[in-house]
Amino acid sequence: MKIKVHQTLLEGALVIEPKVFGDERGWFYESFNQAEFNAATGLDYQFVQDNHSLSKRGILRGLHYQTQHVQGKLVRVIKGSVFDVAVDLRASSPSYGKWFGQELSADNHLQMWIPPGLAHGFLVLSDSAEFLYKTTDYYDPSSEKCLLWNDSTIAVQWPLSEIPSPPQLNAKDLAGLSWGEAPKF
Repeated sequence: MKIKVHQTLLEGALVIEPKVFGDERGWFYESFNQAEFNAATGLDYQFVQDNHSLSKRGILRGLHYQTQHVQGKLVRVIKGSVFDVAVDLRASSPSYGKWFGQELSADNHLQMWIPPGLAHGFLVLSDSAEFLYKTTDYYDPSSEKCLLWNDSTIAVQWPLSEIPSPPQLNAKDLAGLSWGEAPKF
């Protein structure tokens, strides 16, 4: 196998570690191979959309999800570093209401698989970060929801000490729904 798969605290959410080949010239790795992904994870999702974002230090995006056209996401960072977070919104899951966070960076090459039914967000820890993600369904703004990033019921432990000031959020993220208000699956 060219990738290692690590289970997380959330049912079905995975940290994926690619095999990086390096020497004095630099490094190379396959960032995605459908057959390898399926074999290593036991999943059979097809990805339909790729997204690429650039954010500055201290930007917090999330926690986003869609109630229709529910997306699974395979995420990674190609420049900089982020603290990536997923929250389980699936009432039938043993990890319902729990969160998991992992640093993803251009240096560690780690990826996270976030299955459908989880909210997702990230905090930029470096001066800037380029974030790539593949989705299993198309973006549907009419069903997009946002779980409040600092909801006290979920209590995500964001590494705020690693940024110089409070996180910067857009209006949509500032108006996120509390755990009690947020639609679940």
